[in-house]
Amino acid sequence: MKRILHVVGSMNRAGAESMVMNLYRAIDKTKYQFDFVYFTEKTCDFDKEIESLGGKIYRIPDKYSKNTILRTYKLYSLLKNNKNFHAIHSHQLFSNAFHLLAAYFSGSKMRIAHSHNTSDANSKNILGRIYQIFSRKIISLVATDCIACGEEAGKYLFPTKKNIIFIPNAVDIHKFLNVKEKRSTDFFQKKTITKNTVILGQIGRLMPVKNLEFSINFAAFLKKRKIDFHFFIIGNGILESELKNLVSKKNLVENITFLGVRSDINMILGNIDVLLMPSFHEGFPVILVESQTAGIPALISENISKEVDLGLNLIHFCSLEDTFKKWENVLHDILNHSKVNPNLFSRHEILKQKSFDIVVSVKTLEKIYK
Repeated sequence: MKRILHVVGSMNRAGAESMVMNLYRAIDKTKYQFDFVYFTEKTCDFDKEIESLGGKIYRIPDKYSKNTILRTYKLYSLLKNNKNFHAIHSHQLFSNAFHLLAAYFSGSKMRIAHSHNTSDANSKNILGRIYQIFSRKIISLVATDCIACGEEAGKYLFPTKKNIIFIPNAVDIHKFLNVKEKRSTDFFQKKTITKNTVILGQIGRLMPVKNLEFSINFAAFLKKRKIDFHFFIIGNGILESELKNLVSKKNLVENITFLGVRSDINMILGNIDVLLMPSFHEGFPVILVESQTAGIPALISENISKEVDLGLNLIHFCSLEDTFKKWENVLHDILNHSKVNPNLFSRHEILKQKSFDIVVSVKTLEKIYK
């Protein structure tokens, strides 16, 4: 059995982390075992499951996480003292450069850089852009393999590479395929929800990039328009208190419910009408693969890559520059005039054909490790 060390910041319920866990659950553990490096001492959402599957978690204390040199040295020391890793698989965008540099100097033979995004906050200033140029150069020199979740994510982190391996953000198709047919009128246990209530949901970290303030202001607009709706926000993050205060300030407590981190995302998707995602930027969000697998339409910002549309007539784009009235109109069209979603068999076949079935993706990954 070969042990693969995944370098991550933490393993909470977020896009890239969920994708790694999907691969971990499906991979042949008689041949490959995943271990993880965290740059935090905090308990994370997937810790118990990782350990139950036989994985080990190595923690580099928080005090080193913000110092690139110290973090790199600590990772180098860890790798130098643990020679049993078959491959180092790093998932942290431009920080991949320093993680793989540590792997290179420690003698690791297989060093994998994985791109999950198409933009980065460092692009906003000159020092950040210099850092990105430097990081891309290091990655091109020391990475033995480059993986991306999509073409745009590949071009973003590996602009000079020609042999990028694409592994889509695949999901366990069977977990999501028929949840819409299992819909329950009392799933959310809200007395104010009737069969006519439009149920909206936004799923992801409560972070600035997700643009949740936009969603809450849009909800306030819908309330003024006397739309019968309820909006569920699923996830946690640094903005939780601030967003809850905004909900109170906008008198939306009866219209918006924070559900926190949930493990039953498949059932939540099956019980909402439309998924919202007005993000400032994204790579290839796993949740949009899951929503399309479940047959649930999504109203998302034009800042998100067009690659996320899997051709199932379920993704609807709208500009963040547009008025709330335009967003409402698109929402109305989704609810009343959208094309009939492909049936279960058609969705299954399309997703398999496009390699979004986790069974297909894990075979690709096993070939890389082999």
